[in-house]
Amino acid sequence: MTSPATTETDQTLATLLRIADALERIAPPARKPADLTLADAFVWHPAGSELAPVARVNRVALSLLRGVDRVRDTLAENTERFARGLPANNVLLWGARGMGKSSLVKSVHADTNQRLQGEALPLKLIEIHREDIESLPVLMGLLRPDAHRAIVFCDDLSFDGGDTSYKSLKAALDGGVEGRPGNVVFYATSNRRHLLPRDMMENERSTSINPGEAIEEKVSLSDRFGLWLGFHKCSQDEYLAMIDGYVGHFGLEIEREALHHEALEWATTRGSRSGRTAWQYIQDLAGRLGKTLEG
Repeated sequence: MTSPATTETDQTLATLLRIADALERIAPPARKPADLTLADAFVWHPAGSELAPVARVNRVALSLLRGVDRVRDTLAENTERFARGLPANNVLLWGARGMGKSSLVKSVHADTNQRLQGEALPLKLIEIHREDIESLPVLMGLLRPDAHRAIVFCDDLSFDGGDTSYKSLKAALDGGVEGRPGNVVFYATSNRRHLLPRDMMENERSTSINPGEAIEEKVSLSDRFGLWLGFHKCSQDEYLAMIDGYVGHFGLEIEREALHHEALEWATTRGSRSGRTAWQYIQDLAGRLGKTLEG
């Protein structure tokens, strides 16, 4: 006959086992080591600490990016030094919309790997979305032990009032006990040079015990980027050079005077001349000519 004490012990043990089983089911899965041999480009998914490989990167040939020669060369030099294992800077590409900031990062990455093939391990490009910036330290920790070198890239980076995730970015780029891994650099694009809006800085000034220190903390975020590359609206000649470059590259047959007239009219109706506007016109032109944009 089972005693009441034994029955109570068995019930307690069964309860504890159920609790342990429930905790195991809701616990996050064990973090898998990153396998950067799967591709040259990845997208970071923080929910599962996963680097999703990208089979085909959406980019254009570096030779097609016109009107950005100086910043192109500077970014290419910094990226090549990094790929070779030499010191390199974090980079902030800022300025006018549609002038090829993100396109330049992706194109320089591909061009660097092509030129250094056989001389160094392939350079990896890892995109992190703006809303996932707080998970950047986790991603850095995942990349730290890997033999590959990686560019962590965030497109259209900026911070609005009340957003404190910029502190995670600051710590990951330069601060913290461990500091930024030697095999990682951070490239970001933004329409703002200082990443934070002026009213956010002024709010910090008005509520801070030491307003000067508050402003210094905000501005110092951009200081974590050793290179600031500015992009400005292109001239009409630069815009038409982009158009001519695309037409030649894709073999689109159209009389040059008519081409320029159409391209300028297209830009006028959109109120801007930029690389993005030029590409949108080329897509429209190719569609009318029954041509695909490949190669």
